[in-house]
Amino acid sequence: QVQLVESGGGLVQPGGSLRLSCAASTSVLSLSVMNWYRQAPGNERELVASITGIYGGGTITYADSVKGRFTASVDNAKNMIYLQMNSLKPEDTAVYYCNGRLRGRSYWGQGTQVTVSS
Repeated sequence: QVQLVESGGGLVQPGGSLRLSCAASTSVLSLSVMNWYRQAPGNERELVASITGIYGGGTITYADSVKGRFTASVDNAKNMIYLQMNSLKPEDTAVYYCNGRLRGRSYWGQGTQVTVSS
């Protein structure tokens, strides 16, 4: 079983920045894919960023809504992934979740709240 723990959420004003972290209980190199999702009240869970081919260095794709503003990254030495969020907008307000896949099974963190408001 894989445990994932997110941190770094909080309240930020529009235009501000936050950096989310996700700590994994196993080597991220063993995971076939790692993702950042978010879910706002009343909305479906949305894929924000996907990291594939981690063992080979990682290939990252982004949702159009965050492209150019968010940057995902991997630190395999620390078994962590990150989501740097810049130029935040109120519509970015959501609970952000870390997700990883191992041997065909998905694992989820508990989520961290991001609120963008003046």
